[in-house]
Amino acid sequence: MRIDILTLFPEIALAPLSESIIQRARAAGLVEIFAHNIRDWSTDKHKRTDDTLCGGGQGMLMMPGPIFAAIEELRTPDSKVVLMTPQGKVFKQAIAKELSKEKHLILLCGHYEGVDHRVIEQLVDLELSIGDYVLTNGAIAAAVVTDAIVRLLPGALGDERSHQEESFSDPNLLEAPAYTRPIDFRGLKVPDVLISGHHAKIEAWKKEQALERTKRNRPDLLG
Repeated sequence: MRIDILTLFPEIALAPLSESIIQRARAAGLVEIFAHNIRDWSTDKHKRTDDTLCGGGQGMLMMPGPIFAAIEELRTPDSKVVLMTPQGKVFKQAIAKELSKEKHLILLCGHYEGVDHRVIEQLVDLELSIGDYVLTNGAIAAAVVTDAIVRLLPGALGDERSHQEESFSDPNLLEAPAYTRPIDFRGLKVPDVLISGHHAKIEAWKKEQALERTKRNRPDLLG
């Protein structure tokens, strides 16, 4: 897989993708990740990428020219262009799984008041939001989406069961509580069932606890 991130802040996009699991996946050749500065495609002598809004309004809007030029240079027949925007579809694990099957992703990061709508109409395949809040720029959101996708690639995690057993592997349940050694820490003990060796009882306990945790923290997932 190849992921190209188009942003005004490539360093922000790459910083969290240069450590831990994602960096190991890159080193192993499972994914190529590049971040490009959209200003590199600006033909303005000052490398401007934004202008005022037609019809009036607050703030500045990213112009279509540099974005069209960048995507037209990077895009291949296998590419899927994704715009990071608060107006997009909310990013969930199911979307991460679908995107992890793509050969080439171009993640376009908005800034200021977003991008000229002609970019969305002509170039964008999917608009994505990582939540109902506004960030200073889309590079942070692109890094989040990239992390969620790359860790699903075969070989990215040490144990292929890891992403199958965590929160949102079942879209309607959070992950059950987890414990490690010591069994007794300051009088706080690991539940007896988890050290019983009885696998059926352990699984039943996990399902019960996952349901309780979901009811408490994310009742919206239960419908």
